[in-house]
Amino acid sequence: MIELDGPRREPQGGSAHSLVVLLHGYGANGEDLIALADAWQDCLPRTVFVSPNAPERLPFAGAGGFQWFPLTLRDPGEYIRGAVAVAPILQRFIDAQLARYRIEPHRLALVGFSQGTMMALHVGLRRPDAPAAIVGFSGVIAGPDRLSAELACRPPVQLIHGAADEVIPVEACHLTRETLAGAGVPVEWHIRPGVGHGIDPAGLKFAGSFLVEHIGARS
Repeated sequence: MIELDGPRREPQGGSAHSLVVLLHGYGANGEDLIALADAWQDCLPRTVFVSPNAPERLPFAGAGGFQWFPLTLRDPGEYIRGAVAVAPILQRFIDAQLARYRIEPHRLALVGFSQGTMMALHVGLRRPDAPAAIVGFSGVIAGPDRLSAELACRPPVQLIHGAADEVIPVEACHLTRETLAGAGVPVEWHIRPGVGHGIDPAGLKFAGSFLVEHIGARS
């Protein structure tokens, strides 16, 4: 049985009141996104941040590269097949972290980047208990045509995407927000002018404020 693990940031004081799971992109690892916790921890001091490595290593990306699922065709069919296959592993990890810190499921937030956004949306919208929030940077929803039939909850979602993204074009953000809105999921979005496939300071601030709004009340 595959068990995920990765870097984490414990609460700055006292017990954890909320959990943020950070999901990295294709070819990266947990260390790639845990720095987001360093940017947000001062305003979320009672939050534990965990950034697991995806389950599959990329041999051609060096020792530190992982993937949530293979990307060879990079088409919609591959996205949904991959997300479905790995979702049980990620759900099990999330449940284990909630149990470890004795955090209620509604105090969970998922933050993804690129392929990690696919996983955050796929898993978060199918959990029996709605997460507090989902943030997706530079990603796209997998299987948009299946969402309405499989939707289990409607947590607030924030999408942030660079207008100059050369890996996942900004049109993916519009597809995702239209799919979410059509399924009754509350969604806000920010298009960052001149930003490529990455996270700029303004995007980081937007996401931090969104998390504080939805999980920071008891922090």
